[in-house]
Amino acid sequence: MKDYILLGVLFLYFIILLAISWFTSRNATTNSFFSGDKKSAWYLVAFGMIGTSLSGVTFVSVPGKVLSSGWHYYQLVLGFFIGYFVVAYVLLPIYYRLKLTSIYTYLEHRLGLNAYQWGAGYFILSRTLGATVRLYLVINVLQLFIFDKLGIPFWLSTLTIILMIVAYTLKGGVKTIVWTDTLQTTFMLLALIVCIFSIQSKLNLGWNGIIESLNTNNLMGLWETNWLKGDYFLKHIIGGAFITIAMTGLDQEMMQKNISVKSLKDAQKNMVVFSITLLAVNALFLLLGGVLSLYIGKLGIEVAPDDLFPYVVQNYLPFGVFVIFIVGLISALFPSVDGAITALTSSFCIDVIGFNRNNFEEEKKKRVKRWIHLSFAALFMILVFLFKWLDNKSIVDLIFDIAGYTYGPLLGLFAFGILTKRQLIHPKIAVISLASPLLCYLLKTYASSLLGTYQIGNELLILNGTITFILLFIFSKKTQHVATH
Repeated sequence: MKDYILLGVLFLYFIILLAISWFTSRNATTNSFFSGDKKSAWYLVAFGMIGTSLSGVTFVSVPGKVLSSGWHYYQLVLGFFIGYFVVAYVLLPIYYRLKLTSIYTYLEHRLGLNAYQWGAGYFILSRTLGATVRLYLVINVLQLFIFDKLGIPFWLSTLTIILMIVAYTLKGGVKTIVWTDTLQTTFMLLALIVCIFSIQSKLNLGWNGIIESLNTNNLMGLWETNWLKGDYFLKHIIGGAFITIAMTGLDQEMMQKNISVKSLKDAQKNMVVFSITLLAVNALFLLLGGVLSLYIGKLGIEVAPDDLFPYVVQNYLPFGVFVIFIVGLISALFPSVDGAITALTSSFCIDVIGFNRNNFEEEKKKRVKRWIHLSFAALFMILVFLFKWLDNKSIVDLIFDIAGYTYGPLLGLFAFGILTKRQLIHPKIAVISLASPLLCYLLKTYASSLLGTYQIGNELLILNGTITFILLFIFSKKTQHVATH
């Protein structure tokens, strides 16, 4: 009976999303799909971006980090906070000044068509791999909790979830997901808070007692001061800032909603409010990890960090809390996938097919956009099935690593365009864009031989972008005629 209740909750959730889609996509055009007609409310975008930033994987795994490293993850969050201000006051003014729908059009303005194509190509590769592996990991959790118990095979649950996402994003695009992400962020935060208080009640401790216990058990340590380690605080803070600049400011999915706000001032306001809110939300996730760690310590059991949150909720908390946990997990899953499919559709239509360069009629745009959207959904499904067939955690880690490497060339390309007035002599974008990630991969692979006990952490993204920048500088010259930034 409980399993059918969970299934019913999932479909009720979808009906709510579908209702929002119907309401927001009335009279929607292709411009609405790509840019929300530049009418998105900044505060909705700010709140909804929390759900987009915190994927289902984050929802499950961040609390578990407290078991192994206390609050060291928060060093990275502080870096994110700094990076959002760079996005707000360096990148957003450029996007608004040039009235961009696809942010990679900037590279065409500044460095030519070849740079534009490689920039968009790297985004499409990165977001496709990153979004599908996150989708796969969360569907696996839902399969374990709900679908297996009802005899629903993995292929059918995957197909159903993808069809759900397509159904509410197909017509409205950005105009719809601004609202659905807001709703889903609300549910995710509700689940987070309910779970914290539920576990606190199990501990029979007041908050002062909990904080004291966390400190006593070294579960609130914030700073790692050993510079040789991968989570050394400066590596985390500086690396976190560049992760935000590259994976938010240079990412079409994250920026698509920001530039759907009607004015630059409102978009900046959105980014600042979002960055402050994210500090608080991540602190709540780590607090949750702390009380979970205390609770399993009280029970005298050992749990793998990534299994900590779902294991305790499923086995030791009331069924009602478990239902709320499932809603929170779904709410963390959907924004990271619906935004990805929408942004990939937008990027492919604008950057590859050339909606802005070719004078397509509106009906043709709608027809092509629909098929591209469905094609990406089909690709997502195929990749999820592939990951399931391989069923190898090292493959999943590899996919995350590949998606991370591909943001380095984007960082280098944008930095070169913004920080210099040089133009490429003979464009060698393809060679440069492939050489930089390859060099970084070799460095990380043989780091123990080359660097001894020094561990490479988040600074790898900075190194990747720096190599790209240097290579671009070598194959460029000064010029007096530079496209407007």
